Amino acid sequence: MQFRSPVPPKGADGAGAAPAGRRAGGAAARVGQGAEVLSSPAVGRSERPRLRVLGTEITALDEIQKRAEADLGIEIEFENLDFLSAQRRAATQPDAYDVYDQCFHNLDIVWFWRAIQPIDLARIRLWGEVTDLTKTGRIGPNASFGHGDAPATRLFVQPSQSLGPEASRWISMLPTVHNLDSFAFRPDIVNGEAERVSSWAALLDERWHGRTALVDEPAIGIFDAALAAQARGEMSFRDIGNMSTEEIDRLLDLLDARRKAGHFHGFWKTAAEAAEMMADGHTVIQSMWSPGITALRRRGVAVEEAVPHEGYRAWHGGLCLSSRLAGRTLDVAYEYLNWWLEGYAGAVVARQGYYMSIPSRVRGHLTPAEWAYWYEGEPAPSDLPGPDGTITVRAGAVRSGGSYWQRASSIAVWNTTMDEHNYLVRRWAQFVGR
Repeated sequence: MQFRSPVPPKGADGAGAAPAGRRAGGAAARVGQGAEVLSSPAVGRSERPRLRVLGTEITALDEIQKRAEADLGIEIEFENLDFLSAQRRAATQPDAYDVYDQCFHNLDIVWFWRAIQPIDLARIRLWGEVTDLTKTGRIGPNASFGHGDAPATRLFVQPSQSLGPEASRWISMLPTVHNLDSFAFRPDIVNGEAERVSSWAALLDERWHGRTALVDEPAIGIFDAALAAQARGEMSFRDIGNMSTEEIDRLLDLLDARRKAGHFHGFWKTAAEAAEMMADGHTVIQSMWSPGITALRRRGVAVEEAVPHEGYRAWHGGLCLSSRLAGRTLDVAYEYLNWWLEGYAGAVVARQGYYMSIPSRVRGHLTPAEWAYWYEGEPAPSDLPGPDGTITVRAGAVRSGGSYWQRASSIAVWNTTMDEHNYLVRRWAQFVGR
C-alpha cells in the first residue's frame, strides 16, 4: 500500500502540535514493494555501525547501552530528554536520530508529521510472543481496558494510512517497556491512615495540605489529578481519557485554587526530582514513578506505592524508526529492536519496577528471587539489586498490588494525548507557573 502526505491540521500550533483529531496521523513513509528510499546517516562497511537513540530516562540506562553494544557489535548513542522535548525533537528533526524510544501516548504527533516509518512485522522475530496487553488492550479476558490511549488503539498501520487496532503487517511502534503507575506515600508518616491512601482522592486530601506534589507533564499529570478529583466527587467526566475544553478548564481551575491555597509543595519533571522532594521531607504523598521509588529505597527512605481501588494509570513505551532510515543503518536498527525483545533489557528495567512486552523472555535473565518479587508479586526471598547492582529491595518485602497479571488487569486510564492536547498544554503551563 502507498501512503499520501498528510495535510497539516487547521489551527496547529506549529512543529510538535497535536493533530486536530485522534486519528489524523499521517504516514511516515511508503511501505511494501517499491518503498520510497529516504536518506540516512552513512555507515561505511569497514566501520562499526553507530545507532542514535532518542528517548527519556526510562530506558536510557548504561547497563542496556553497554550490553546492546557488546551483543550487536555496534556503538549506541543515547540522547536523554524529558517527554515534551524528546517528542518535539522527534517530530521536527527525524534526521537527528535513528530510533525513537518513547511512549504510545506520544505517538500521534510524530506519526502525523511523517517523522517515523512503519515497522515491518516480517522483520520482528518474536512478535508472536508479545502479550495481549499491547495487541488487544487487555492482559486477559476479564481485565479492564482502561480509558485513553491504550496501545492497541494506535498500534497497527491501517490501509487509510491512519493508526488503529485492526491487525496488519505494519506497526507504528514496537511495544517494549510498560508499567502501572499510581502514587507514593511515606508509610512512617501515614501510619494509621492507610485507608486514606487507598484511593486517588488522597492527592487532594486536605490532610496532606502543603505536602503533596504532581508530575509536571500534561499528558500524565492531568490524569493523576483527574482521577483524584473524580474519586473525591469534585468532578465527573464524559470520557476521562479525552476531556473537552470545558472539562479541562474546570479541572485546571480546581487545581489552581488548590495551588494558590498552598496545597501543592511543587511539581517535578524527573524521577530524581520526585525522589528528592520526598527524601527531604517536603512531601508525604505525591505522583511517583518506579525509578523514584527505587532511588528512595536506595537511600533508606521508607516509601510505599499506593494500590488505588479505582485502578492504575498505565503507560506503554516502545521503539520507532526514523523516517530517514534506509540501507544498512535500517538493518542495524531492526537488529536493535529485535534485541530488546530477547530478555536482557527487560530484566534490567524489571529491577526498577518496569515490565516488558514478552515476560517469558525476561524470566530467563532474572534470578528466581527477582522473578518472584517483580513479576509474581511474592515476598522477596532475599535482598534484591536495582539496575546498577545496589540493593533496593530487602528480603521479605512485597510489591504493592500483587503480580504483574493482577496489576495489569486493573487499569483506570492510559497516559494520553487528547484531542484538546494543545489547549491542555497551554492551560497546564499556566497552572504550574511556566
